[in-house]
Amino acid sequence: MNFHMSQSNGFMKALKCRECGREYPLGATHVCEFDFGPLEVAYDYERIRQNLTREKICSRPQNMWRYRELLPIAGEPTVGAKVGYTPLIKADRLAARLGIRELWVKNDAVNYPTLSFKDRVVSVALSRSVELGFKTVACASTGNLANSVAANAAAAGLHCYVFIPSDLEQGKVVNSLVYGANVVGIRGHYDEVNRLCAEIAGKYGWAFVNVNMRPYYAEGSKSMGFEIQEQMGWRIPEHTVVCMASGSLLTKIHKSYQEFSKLGLVQNNGWKIHGAQARRPRRRAWISSNRSSPTPSRSRWRSGLRPTASTP
Repeated sequence: MNFHMSQSNGFMKALKCRECGREYPLGATHVCEFDFGPLEVAYDYERIRQNLTREKICSRPQNMWRYRELLPIAGEPTVGAKVGYTPLIKADRLAARLGIRELWVKNDAVNYPTLSFKDRVVSVALSRSVELGFKTVACASTGNLANSVAANAAAAGLHCYVFIPSDLEQGKVVNSLVYGANVVGIRGHYDEVNRLCAEIAGKYGWAFVNVNMRPYYAEGSKSMGFEIQEQMGWRIPEHTVVCMASGSLLTKIHKSYQEFSKLGLVQNNGWKIHGAQARRPRRRAWISSNRSSPTPSRSRWRSGLRPTASTP
């Protein structure tokens, strides 16, 4: 376990195992030592209820940190001052085409600085890394995450290492190199890169956003859900459709709805969340073929779409 610790915990209480409930100090660690369950941030909701109101949120700058009591940092954020509060667009023509009453689209493709929702999770992970005293940050990635870590680390003055499959498309590699990151190609697919990063994090004491800093990193996705509720006039949409990928974004938007409801910032109106994932021609071909154990190609691995692996 990494013993980098901050002087204050803010509104956080501990890291808590999702499986057994054991609690750990708020350091750089991500799995339970007893059952290897994932660790998540536990908050002091009673204190948050006493400190966070709609009025206080609305008085703050329009970025993801206007909800900072519900994000895992102890003090003021140091990364991501321009991240978040992306447009929620009313799509009347698309609603009519789909035959539904009302439709809104959250456009996170204009996020700053790398035009990806990854800027949210990276801003949280790096802000917390700075609080814990790290000078070097890193990640395992096949694209968007690498770019976001490289860009935000450069803005924060942190040393940065990005570990990628060695046969990743050159366009994605260049996007990280332009920010001055140390880009390291690893022979193998994403699973192998990720395993190596776990070893490096333990040996060198670096902050890997999606390894030892993952409990904090994942919480950044909640900011999208907080924004949706505020932009909808302090209400939860009746139905929310979220792209799946690894499933983390969906679960964290779900958590953001639960937290705002628990704090009395919105009414619990019986909402539902749905996950959507594109069906790809390659997958359809596997289903329709007679091959009993299809093997995905390297191009699929490079895109972070290997069926047995989580995307970065």
